[in-house]
Amino acid sequence: MVMLDNLATESRNELTKDLDLLSTRQILEIMNSEDKKVIEAVKDSLDEIEILVSECIRTYKDDGRIVYLGAGTSGRLGLMDAVEVVPTFNSDRFVGIIAGGSEAYVRAAEGAEDSKELAVEDLKKIGLNEHDLVIGIAASGRTPYVIGGLDYARSLGAKTGCLCCNFNTEIAQHCDYPIELSAGPEIITGSTRLKSGTCQKLVLNMISTATMVGVGKVYGNLMVDVRATNKKLEERCRRVVMEITGCDHDRADEVLKETDNDCTLAIIMILMNLSKEEAQEKLEAADGNIREALK
Repeated sequence: MVMLDNLATESRNELTKDLDLLSTRQILEIMNSEDKKVIEAVKDSLDEIEILVSECIRTYKDDGRIVYLGAGTSGRLGLMDAVEVVPTFNSDRFVGIIAGGSEAYVRAAEGAEDSKELAVEDLKKIGLNEHDLVIGIAASGRTPYVIGGLDYARSLGAKTGCLCCNFNTEIAQHCDYPIELSAGPEIITGSTRLKSGTCQKLVLNMISTATMVGVGKVYGNLMVDVRATNKKLEERCRRVVMEITGCDHDRADEVLKETDNDCTLAIIMILMNLSKEEAQEKLEAADGNIREALK
């Protein structure tokens, strides 16, 4: 029998017991007021977030992957963050897995979250190994799918973390680096796509962004490894190169064409007056980090 009585995410919010009697303006105001609690909840968990991000950076530098594993809203948020890492940082080493497969992103896969075995199957499909780090995401902190995945990851020697929106969760007992935070009961009882989902989104932003900064995917506050998959991003590449090197639009365009829109390579070529091949050698020696290559 599933017990939810002690979960903050399943408790009734005393401030919204008459929600259906409120005006639209009153509903919006109370939602805004409740959402302010999210920022403080994340702030209170910065120590735990820092520990997990440090492990993500180590994992990435050791050629491992960061794997988000979740069901329902939690799985969708993890999948979304992993997908966005690709164009933003030109990296495919953040992987999102949702219970029920990719179809569950747009249509709920009933029952998938209750299967520990399904998580094991999904992790085997991506060839999970001891170099990877699995982060289980579950608002409730008790999702069997996530627990099964974390246990399997640990059996392989992979590092594990979790992101839950309750305290003293079951999932935290099945991972190495837990993050537990709570913004209190939802305005609609049990609807964890609200404050809990916002908490998860903010923390996932932190995990992926701080990790990518930590491995040299950002120069200053510029996306130097952005993948130019459309016209807007091609222009962003030009602007990044121009901003860092001080060159004009034509020069940036010329070098970017030579490097197939590789911002990092173009920047080193221009700043150090190197050929494409020489710049590649510099970057490889510096593990792709512009600041290290420029030393």
